[in-house]
Amino acid sequence: MSLDGHLIRVELPSTFELLDIVQLLSDRLSTLAGLDEDAVHWVSVAVRESVINAIKHGNREDRRKHVTVEIEITPRAEPRELVVRVLDEGEGFDAEHIANPLDPENVLKSSGRGIFFMRNFMDDVSIVKRPEGGTLVRMTKKLA
Repeated sequence: MSLDGHLIRVELPSTFELLDIVQLLSDRLSTLAGLDEDAVHWVSVAVRESVINAIKHGNREDRRKHVTVEIEITPRAEPRELVVRVLDEGEGFDAEHIANPLDPENVLKSSGRGIFFMRNFMDDVSIVKRPEGGTLVRMTKKLA
């Protein structure tokens, strides 16, 4: 993890009650990073979807498990990117086996679009099953 950027780290219980706090942090840091209003909104959607997935699918809403969110503007001297990391304490999953929400059999389903949104609204997204358990979602938005 870079120590030369602006980094905010929040650890939350697996509950949706604090989701708005993460969104406020995301919005504020995206604005500080120089993103325009539209980009701030789409980053916010990606972050929100990632945290929802960590709570719902990763930790299965088990309040004893935590979701860690890190938002970083890096590097400090001349910021070039906004990096968001969302970690859960669940069993982890293989992101390659996620159904495509645009396939005809999935279009009318009420869920399954979170990762699709993340990949479309951010410049780079990686989803890694961590060896110690859980999943790490790393999303990057390039700055002007």
